[in-house]
Amino acid sequence: MGIKTYRPYTPSRRQMTGSDFSEITKTTPEKSLLASKSRTAGRNNQGKITVRHRGGGAKRKYRIVDFKRKKDGVVAKVIGIEYDPNRTANIALISYADGEKAYILAPEGLKDGMTVMNGSGVEVKVGNCLPLSEIPVGTQIHNIELYPGKGGQLVRSAGNSAQLMAKEGNYATLRLPSGEMRMVPIICRASIGVIGNGDHNLINLGKAGRTRHMGFRPTVRGSVMNPNDHPHGGGEGKAGIGRPGPCTPWGKPALGLKTRKKNKQSNKMIVRRRDGKGIK
Repeated sequence: MGIKTYRPYTPSRRQMTGSDFSEITKTTPEKSLLASKSRTAGRNNQGKITVRHRGGGAKRKYRIVDFKRKKDGVVAKVIGIEYDPNRTANIALISYADGEKAYILAPEGLKDGMTVMNGSGVEVKVGNCLPLSEIPVGTQIHNIELYPGKGGQLVRSAGNSAQLMAKEGNYATLRLPSGEMRMVPIICRASIGVIGNGDHNLINLGKAGRTRHMGFRPTVRGSVMNPNDHPHGGGEGKAGIGRPGPCTPWGKPALGLKTRKKNKQSNKMIVRRRDGKGIK
């Protein structure tokens, strides 16, 4: 999908870019696969803000995407590629031979009229979903299960793919987009190909209003606050933060503090961390 620019009739419009939606072939969603999506504005059931900088935004309907791909051995035809406001990737509407319809993540190269299949023994081609045990080493994959039958949890955003590096015993080793090397049970499923809409990260919003449309409210830096509002606040002019490291508004360490538990159960599955170090 390409990037389009705009005629600069305002200063913000000069920097703004957007998607040209050249991959989109279907503009209206499938009604049977829509669900309402309520907004919380970052508040809990007491009305207290638990996540800051949330609120407003354009109304959205949730598209029910099939991450499990459990309908095995039935050929499905791609009806159209659609925009999904809830994720960076595009989605594909498929129709199985028995008439059932579903949404799947749209990989690069998937076109209208193509067919996809799920399950053991299917061909290794773009859009198909099969167990890791049947995928050749070196293949680019996405929508990967962490636990058999739970549905894809890894590699689901635009332009991403993981690579199957090795298979040994009951586990397959994957190289994730972050650079992390991780073992996954070999009976877990994954879809073949690279997720489409790879130019998504090149889009320049251009103005604050587009961020508000996405449901984000403004963020104020702690260094411009008063000392009673933030640990970074106070001082004359552009003062330093006055602490060994950055802090949250409540004085907890921030920006770079590692929060992963040392004895986390899944540590044994990580061969190499994204920073190039192993798990001790």
